[in-house]
Amino acid sequence: MKIITPIKQVPETSNVKMDEETGTMVRDGVESIINPLDLYAIEAAIELKEEHGGEVIAVTMGPPSAEKAIKEAIAMGCDDGILLSGREFAGADTWATAYTLSRCIDDIGDYDLIFCGLQATDGDTAQVGPGIASFLDLPLATYVSSIEDVHIADDTTYTEPDENYIELERLLEEGYEKLRMPLPALITVVKEINFPRLPTLSGKRKARDKDVTPKNSEHIEMKEEYLGLQGSPTRVVNIDRPKVTRGGKMIDARDESKQEEAVEELINYLNANELL
Repeated sequence: MKIITPIKQVPETSNVKMDEETGTMVRDGVESIINPLDLYAIEAAIELKEEHGGEVIAVTMGPPSAEKAIKEAIAMGCDDGILLSGREFAGADTWATAYTLSRCIDDIGDYDLIFCGLQATDGDTAQVGPGIASFLDLPLATYVSSIEDVHIADDTTYTEPDENYIELERLLEEGYEKLRMPLPALITVVKEINFPRLPTLSGKRKARDKDVTPKNSEHIEMKEEYLGLQGSPTRVVNIDRPKVTRGGKMIDARDESKQEEAVEELINYLNANELL
């Protein structure tokens, strides 16, 4: 079984900055981590590998520093990782990102499952996973909370197209939905699916020794007009910062001499605002 997990390196929540001219996120010089929801996708992939055998390959798109995310995924238990890094990818929106990742996954080939986190904390769009599935023309299940069974037919006994399948449970607003999907397929997972493991010492050693060579459009066939900012149909027209419009007034009533004055002022305020 071959499982691919697209992951993303995101800024820590408190460090998010925007370039007001381009409308894109500033990532240089900002402390970054693996998108927290992607950790659940990595864990789900590793658990299936441990149960059924095979390999897990992490894929990410970003600056050279995103190699850190690949190394962490390998330290958790992934077997290999691919870093897509090049100037042509800069400023990509969800559509261009999904296209780029889909071309990389197609280049890897011969995969059974693609696991994605539900969404990234720096965008919260939840569009990249479904976008990849669309570009690769794959069955898609979102909000997956549990994997019930995975069946991969032995090549010597394979007879029917639907012999390779996954049975899973989706989290919906009204409850849960059970699905059986043919493979290969792409699923996006929610937190309920597992508890991500921590990197192990042996995993860190493996990650340290792993050579992660960046790839770009020179190594993988891609349409240049679909990449980066130029290939992104989304345009940020304007960036506004919310303004605090509500003010407050503190009434000093710490001693008896000011209590009557404070009560009167409070009553006047309530009357003026038609709250009494």
